[in-house]
Amino acid sequence: MNIKDNTKIVLVTGGGSGIGRSICVRMARKNIKVLVVDIDHNAAQETVDIITNTNGMAEAYSADVSNTQDIISLFNKINQQHSIDILINNAGIAHIGNIEQTQEADLDRLYQINVKGVYNCISAVIDQMKLKKSGVIINMASIAASVGIADRFAYSMTKGAVLTMTYSVARDYLAYGIRCNCISPGRVHTPFVDNFLENNYPDNKAEMFEKLSKSQPIGRMGQPDEIAAMVEYLSSDAAAFITGSNFPIDGGFVTLNN
Repeated sequence: MNIKDNTKIVLVTGGGSGIGRSICVRMARKNIKVLVVDIDHNAAQETVDIITNTNGMAEAYSADVSNTQDIISLFNKINQQHSIDILINNAGIAHIGNIEQTQEADLDRLYQINVKGVYNCISAVIDQMKLKKSGVIINMASIAASVGIADRFAYSMTKGAVLTMTYSVARDYLAYGIRCNCISPGRVHTPFVDNFLENNYPDNKAEMFEKLSKSQPIGRMGQPDEIAAMVEYLSSDAAAFITGSNFPIDGGFVTLNN
């Protein structure tokens, strides 16, 4: 498919499933070409197939965001054909446990993917955005960056870092026309939730699903496309006055759960 000169390019990490896939599909509907990056190439290709089957534009790439050389090689390859307008740092992993239940290996693993992964991708795209004097970066944080959540010690640490990295990048690149914001979802119904229930509560999945849903004051979990809708808005020219901001999408969890 031929790409017009004015077609925007978005790169989405963790685009092979869950929120990432919803972001990719929604962005493609806006006639934006989507570069789907995932450590699982087959999952990335499945997202691409969904997009191209409805006449959207997308390409699949495999990369480990925690591997600096992997990301440098990926962006060098992409930059030969594309100029990235929008970067969505969505790739991330979770860990359940307090500090006593968090081993050094757990801490390192979450840091490498959730923090260093964001650093790697922003580092790889920032020079290009500076040259163009434009660009949008959206990082996926979490409500765990803003409030204390039980048994999320390592995860909260990494998402707090994502939040403050967002503020720093937004401030440092104002003069280059680069906007950087982050989104902080509450509990969203993704395959991760289903796998968590299957592995930990195989005999009462429905009961636990209801309990987890009701932990949001609004009474349900979010849907991936609701997060993707905010990504679409923040990426658009309609959000040109917004940078250095954090957007909770949490059914009232942060402000109403008291």
